Amino acid sequence: MRPGNTASHSPTTRHTDSDDAPQTTTAPPSTTAPRTTTAPQGATAPRTTAAAKAAAAARPAGDETAADPVRESMRRLPGPLQLPLTFLTGRPLAGQRPVALSPGFHLATASLSVLAGAAVSATGFVLGTWFLLLLLPGWAMTLHGQRNLRMMIYHQCSHRNMFGHRRLDTVIGNVISALLVIQNFERYSREHVADHHAVHHMTLRDPTVQAFLISLDLHPGMTRRRMWRRVLLKAVSPRFHLAFAISRVRSFWHNSAAAEKAVAVALYGGGGVAAVLLGAWPAVLVVWFVPVGVLYQISNTLRLCVKHTFPAPGTTVRRGREYFGSLTNAIFIGEAAPAPGLPAATAALRWLRWSGRMALVHFPTRYLVLTGDTVVHDYHHRYPASRQWHDYIFARQQDLVDGHRNWPAYTAEWGLVAAINRVFDSLSAADPEEFDVARIRSVSKRELFAAFDD
Repeated sequence: MRPGNTASHSPTTRHTDSDDAPQTTTAPPSTTAPRTTTAPQGATAPRTTAAAKAAAAARPAGDETAADPVRESMRRLPGPLQLPLTFLTGRPLAGQRPVALSPGFHLATASLSVLAGAAVSATGFVLGTWFLLLLLPGWAMTLHGQRNLRMMIYHQCSHRNMFGHRRLDTVIGNVISALLVIQNFERYSREHVADHHAVHHMTLRDPTVQAFLISLDLHPGMTRRRMWRRVLLKAVSPRFHLAFAISRVRSFWHNSAAAEKAVAVALYGGGGVAAVLLGAWPAVLVVWFVPVGVLYQISNTLRLCVKHTFPAPGTTVRRGREYFGSLTNAIFIGEAAPAPGLPAATAALRWLRWSGRMALVHFPTRYLVLTGDTVVHDYHHRYPASRQWHDYIFARQQDLVDGHRNWPAYTAEWGLVAAINRVFDSLSAADPEEFDVARIRSVSKRELFAAFDD
């Protein structure tokens, strides 16, 4: 996804060992139940001792321990709710028993979500009147499946880590790129690792950085408020979405494999002809192209804004685990549950507010933007070849419990807005000379928006 050449500014030292490189090919130990003696899920939250409070105060801001106070505040909820809350928040309770998933599970559920969402949307469109409201859950289900296909399945296929079978992973990758009209699989596989998982990570050569500076037009020195305004305006800009869509088509078609082109022609060419002949093209536009077009691109834009922080100005060491680990944090979705001991009326109101925000704010964020393993993207950048990627939440938790194996402490933000603010603040404070857009010598418009899917 290399949009163009840049002026020389990245470290000249070549990585020769695992401590120099951001990618670590050795996977952490297999995911097992964390070896802790905390209370079982659903039990009453343990009281925080004075020593624990002192230890928490001594930790650097944001550093994690096995027991997160926000997630632990939800421990008082019934046991059957704890696993759904774990997948919603992206954070297990301390000592929570892992649930073993599989690559096939993620592929099947993502595919079924796309099909079910399209069926629901089509039903609402055909029945009309009040049934048109079915378009909303239908679009949401379709978008959720599309994002999981792209952000988990396609991504792991590019690392040859989906099923561990090169040819099968390539076939799956080709089908997904054709279905979603994204950068062709071969080019993405080659450049994702070269530019995003190497010494160029979060430099002018990284597609993610170029997307911020050029596509979103965000720069060092801008205020957080101005960045938010610019991103939100682009999210509703027809011009932005048209440029995004054209770039997707060109990025897919240019040098894509014959198999990818054949799948795309069959899906969109054959499907389009059939839709016109049957008079169903309005339904196709509404049912499929709304989620795969505008909604997908809005989700992509918000996701881009939380992926990685920019290095602090004056950072001289641009290698090693300490540096690369500092550029990515987890994003947990949710907020602390009401504290115990409140008066009955106050408690009822706060629980009502908490439930409403979890359902109407945090769940849509998790379901439509930070889908799949994107909540723990920091784990992937530490262990891109981990064979436990499909158990991403518990794999990260186990690594945290085990001491994160010579990597720096994990850090996290709770909530999409807080996570975006963290990235915006890092860009605002970044070195304006290092991240001067004028230093990017040339840009391929065909590839520019591909970085949003990196």
